Amino acid sequence: MSMATRRVLVTGCSSGIGLAVAARLAKDELRRFKVVATMRDLGKRGPLEKAAGDSLNKTLEIKELDACCETSIKECINSLPNRRVDVLVNNAGVGMIGPLECQSIDAMKELFDTNFFGLVRLVKEVLPDMKQRQSGHIVVMSSVMGLQGLLFNDVYSASKFAVEGFCESLAVQAMKFNIKTTLVEPGPVVTEFERKMYESAEKMDLSGTDEETARIFRELYLPYSKEIFTSLSQTPEEVAEQTVNVITAKDPPLRHQTNKVYMPMTALKHADPTGRLPLHTFYKMIFKHDRVFSATLGVLRLLQRRAGKK
Repeated sequence: MSMATRRVLVTGCSSGIGLAVAARLAKDELRRFKVVATMRDLGKRGPLEKAAGDSLNKTLEIKELDACCETSIKECINSLPNRRVDVLVNNAGVGMIGPLECQSIDAMKELFDTNFFGLVRLVKEVLPDMKQRQSGHIVVMSSVMGLQGLLFNDVYSASKFAVEGFCESLAVQAMKFNIKTTLVEPGPVVTEFERKMYESAEKMDLSGTDEETARIFRELYLPYSKEIFTSLSQTPEEVAEQTVNVITAKDPPLRHQTNKVYMPMTALKHADPTGRLPLHTFYKMIFKHDRVFSATLGVLRLLQRRAGKK
């Protein structure tokens, strides 16, 4: 591998965004990357091998890595020549939706172990080497829910808020060592991960909560979420393309939202320091849904079409 070629380690590559990012980088026409695509279960490598095509075992190699296991992370990094990782793309993650009363504390801890502590373990392992080389780029797949909380996504959103705070704090120190930090913040993305999560939500045992909360979840939240995904979601390939643009940027941003139509929604938080504006806006969208939700969705669709023409 030449010095001009950057080694990119991507986590969570068995499907979805991680798979799309790894395949896109490996097929780079300028051959600027050597991709180490990792996953916890190598038995699920089939879709990635198919997507990689001719790049498999040339510009892309597949390795085992469990973000919840320090030993697994260390073994993967130690297997690389000189332990060199020029770009870390932390993508591995899990989701959780539903009324808080219906979620177990153990399940919440498992989610944080992957979404937050998985990131911390990886950065802790690669950061010293990046500091020594005085170069590197840490790219983290966050979410717009790391900027703005969303109904029935309490714990997932909390994990992404933790990711955002961790990276924003670390970025100051990293800059001193010429290490870049970028939070990629997608909105809804159509993946198998999302499909399975919503399928599970529809069958969820809601006996642990009150009837009104269960009704809101089933009759308002789930139908609205489906409509939003149908109307405004991105594909993993679209997110991957923007992630590649971030990686190749001369001066990559700290934050990059992949879906422009969500920017007005996340901007509400900064428009009113008291927090009342976004709180009341989202309340009306959900509970005054007949007009406000439809009007909001219509505006977002219009913005999406305009963004697509640019």
